[in-house]
Amino acid sequence: MHAPTACNGLGAKLVMVAVMKTQALLTHDDVRTIAQAAEAEARRHGWAVTLAVVDPGGHLLWLQRLDGASAISAEIAPAKARTAALGRRESKFYEEMINQGRTAFLSAPALQGMLEGGVPILVDGHCVGAVGVSGVKSSEDAQVARAGIAALPL
Repeated sequence: MHAPTACNGLGAKLVMVAVMKTQALLTHDDVRTIAQAAEAEARRHGWAVTLAVVDPGGHLLWLQRLDGASAISAEIAPAKARTAALGRRESKFYEEMINQGRTAFLSAPALQGMLEGGVPILVDGHCVGAVGVSGVKSSEDAQVARAGIAALPL
């Protein structure tokens, strides 16, 4: 592929070079680090939760259901993570929006985990994934998710 060219009006050709942006991404080791730290936080408090880590498109990279976690938490945790990744903000934002009366947002496509407990992983302002947790109070779910993310060397 050739670089685009333009004329400067004096007959000289100018070459325009497009600079591609680069973005960090989660490695398998990163995902494992997040999961281990989140699990440690949950165990420290005796919380039976399910942990989910997704990529920026909301695709599941990790799912771990701790002993005693309810079966439904294995559906809710990935949904919270997906919502946080696609929205590039905590899933709590959507829960608050709906609770404040914007119930039409319940029909938003692809967002099913609009409950607190999904936290995006941001690197240099870009979302590289998210963590979703389900199984205890929503604020505690978010605490576990944040503990996992905090283990990354960001």
